[in-house]
Amino acid sequence: MRTCSSKKTFVGKLGLVCWLLSGLVASLPPATGCVDAEDMETAKAIEPVLVEDWRDEIIYQLFVDRFADGDPNNNFNVDRTSMGSYHGGDWQGIIDKLDYLEALGVTTLWISPVVKNIESDAGFGSYHGYWTQSFLEVNPHFGDLAKLRELVDACHRRNIKVILDIVTNHIGQLFFYDINGNGQPDDFFIGGGGQAYGSGNTDFSTNMTRTSEWDPDYDSRGIQAFTSLGESGPSPIEWVWAPELNRVPPEPPEFANPQWYNRRGRVTVWRHEQEACQYVTGLADPGYWWDVPECRDYIREQEIKGDFPGGLKDLDTTRQDVRDALVRVFSYWIEAADFDGFRIDTLKHVEHEFWQDFCPRIRQAAKALGKHNFFMFGEAFDGHDDLLGQYTGNEQVDSVFYFSQKYQVYEGVFIHGGPTSQIEDLFEDRQINYPDTPNTDGPTDSRSVPLSPRSLLVNFIDNHDVGRFRYLANDLRAHHNALFYLLTQDGIPCIYYGTEQGFNGGNDPANREDLWSSGYDQSYPTFRFISALTALRRRLAPLRRGDFVVRWASAMPSDSGAPDAGIFAFERTYEGETVLVVLNASSNDTSTATGLATAFSQGTVLHNQLCNEDESTGWAAHECDPGEGETFTVGAGGELEITVPPRTGLILTAQ
Repeated sequence: MRTCSSKKTFVGKLGLVCWLLSGLVASLPPATGCVDAEDMETAKAIEPVLVEDWRDEIIYQLFVDRFADGDPNNNFNVDRTSMGSYHGGDWQGIIDKLDYLEALGVTTLWISPVVKNIESDAGFGSYHGYWTQSFLEVNPHFGDLAKLRELVDACHRRNIKVILDIVTNHIGQLFFYDINGNGQPDDFFIGGGGQAYGSGNTDFSTNMTRTSEWDPDYDSRGIQAFTSLGESGPSPIEWVWAPELNRVPPEPPEFANPQWYNRRGRVTVWRHEQEACQYVTGLADPGYWWDVPECRDYIREQEIKGDFPGGLKDLDTTRQDVRDALVRVFSYWIEAADFDGFRIDTLKHVEHEFWQDFCPRIRQAAKALGKHNFFMFGEAFDGHDDLLGQYTGNEQVDSVFYFSQKYQVYEGVFIHGGPTSQIEDLFEDRQINYPDTPNTDGPTDSRSVPLSPRSLLVNFIDNHDVGRFRYLANDLRAHHNALFYLLTQDGIPCIYYGTEQGFNGGNDPANREDLWSSGYDQSYPTFRFISALTALRRRLAPLRRGDFVVRWASAMPSDSGAPDAGIFAFERTYEGETVLVVLNASSNDTSTATGLATAFSQGTVLHNQLCNEDESTGWAAHECDPGEGETFTVGAGGELEITVPPRTGLILTAQ
């Protein structure tokens, strides 16, 4: 691992000072732990990769630390026996496995954050990248700036785009609230604990309360200083100096301004929304909290102004100087590493006005570098579809991670057997909750026609924040059934690393397995299944860019035994070519759609493009060879009768 001379370190700090004084991204040095001529030469001019249409893309989300270990020289503080520690993956490892990703059909990588983090906190490593200490330096566990740029360049040579995961809402746990005024971070108790277990003491004892100065509970007034004698006004904050953990004040230095943080303590309402609603209204049963405006407003206040649990300190993004600084640092990363888009963490924890300022300026910065199709999608970890939609359009993000679909469709239908009419219902909600008006300078199609957020939703079945699909339903056929829909529906599919190898980890950190444990097996059934579907997406333009017309949705639960239970059919049409997709989400029953209306004329012969294989290990399929797939002839009025075995599907085109 390269070491830095004091001269190089001085150059880096001098560059940061220049940046602060000038406010210009161009004055920044490369964001490595140190700066040298080799890095400066490697970070060459931007050469924008052509993104014709983001709907063509297959996004693959990976945790750098868990994907591949290509350089043992950066394996410090690695402990592979602990899921919460660094495991040694790096940018070189990704470079080494690009053939694997191409074979899967991946066209876009979404990589975990690259910035320097607190090394560890409460026994957990910062391998995930969400505990920012320096917005302008790379995480040395993964390589240096030159290696990051080498990764992006290697991807671009293969026409693979690279999306960077960024955090604007908070920094890592770099300060504590000195509530009791003793200058050190404490967990302290006030009061008695009641009668001790096994004790016969009957004297009066008060309730005991606990306060953590690292992560105190939310207070709308701001965290207050107090002792057992009472309060004494707003609590001061203390920045920590622990270089051995990289727990030092943030960089650039302006982020060490206490006024740049909301300082209200951590969000406490999650999983207690109804109790909070009762507290706010004073009613024993105020009704469902989401439907009660004052309850919803209070919960949203906590989410927007509160520290993220775990002590992640919430930036006051209502301040223009904070907004300006965040625009500068993330504009810098576009230029320094040639990224093609941002996935934005904790979207719903920042007020709408911030996104209306941040997103247009980032688009302008990207456009000035020749990136005319820069893509930004955000993570609002919430199942309320109307809340997700509020962050799209109106010059905010171009898209969101489609959490409402994950819960209502991928869990509700494909795991829990709900009626496929739930898919249609959510699609109808989309017409209400997501704007059809494009953002200025936002993504366009191949003819430079602007695309709206409604057509750019990022679809997924699982990710790093939820248990894997195979954890919730360890059924290969159900998994492939869900992937079949993911890769044929409208929008942009996103595959979480390890999905192709059948990983089945539960919630964080169990869902962040080491991919190398799979041996990168390209013969694994799910790898082959995904490869077949991505190949069909490449060949059939309607599966990427076509509209979406529902032709059949069953109102009956998928395993109800009804004749059409589990059937869902839709058509996608693009430039005169139509594809009809029919799936059966039932786990047991072969089901039939009788009188299924289509856009095809009577007598048209439809050919299935996805051929089934031996089902002994689950639904396996491959792209049909010419003349191999089964055929169907369209009847009078353009109708079909189609029977589909359980947990399978058809992709039909006119011969």
